[in-house]
Amino acid sequence: MSDALPTPATVLQAIEAAAARLDAAGVSFGHGTANAFDEAAWLVLWRLGLPLDDLDGAAGQALQPQQAAAIDALVAERIASRRPAAYLTREAWLQGVPFYVDDRAIVPRSLIAEPLAEGTLDAWLSDATTRVLDLCTGNGSLAVLAAMAWPDVQVTAADISADALAVARINVDRHGLQDRITLVESDGLAALPGPYDLVLCNPPYVNSASMAALPAEYRAEPALALAGGEDGMDFVRHLLAGLPQRLSPHGVLVLEIGHERAHFEAAFPDLDVVWLSTSAGDDQVLLIEAGALPR
Repeated sequence: MSDALPTPATVLQAIEAAAARLDAAGVSFGHGTANAFDEAAWLVLWRLGLPLDDLDGAAGQALQPQQAAAIDALVAERIASRRPAAYLTREAWLQGVPFYVDDRAIVPRSLIAEPLAEGTLDAWLSDATTRVLDLCTGNGSLAVLAAMAWPDVQVTAADISADALAVARINVDRHGLQDRITLVESDGLAALPGPYDLVLCNPPYVNSASMAALPAEYRAEPALALAGGEDGMDFVRHLLAGLPQRLSPHGVLVLEIGHERAHFEAAFPDLDVVWLSTSAGDDQVLLIEAGALPR
């Protein structure tokens, strides 16, 4: 039996039908959307070339047969490939800012974007904050948001992956920030002498048991950007060991660890940290001041 969409008459009907297919197929979300309806709206509006933020305005628009067929093909590809929607559309949004993405880099979704864009971090910064490092930059989204948030800073965006940095270059150029963001290929901090006043880092932190259980959509992303070793803390150990020599005396580290708080606290039981509030809770992003790091 074919799972083709019934021919919908309107954009909203196309979205509802696509959502039903996604649900029935058991695809996983989390790369910009949290449920089948939102993912279907993204795919349908993108396929039709309509604004992604104006579903109400587009909902009643009539569809031509060829448009319905194009939507059908895109939804079928999403289901068959199990690739995140962002890899199909080649675009993702973070804090309302559009970014190019493809499978050379993970889909941008860092929770660090929230305190960055909302100004929460400003309390730990000053006029002396001029050099920012976005470590494990991926597609460059946090580096771009940092440059937008603080017009007077210079940002270094670093990653071990040359492929990811090629994607980051597209986004730096897209937002016209070539003069303020420098891209550096580096294995952790190896090619980054500093000193930096602010370090943003969304590292590979997924523990090995969780890596083994990841849905196909997450396995479609570069494992290098996700896998953090047995307890998820391999990269973080190297980072905290090398950072004191690269952080200015007034500097701070903002670090994302996802659902690994228990492993983080087991690995660094005596570290004085500040947990930052995000939409995912109060235990996934933390801040460490330079004075709290062992030197």
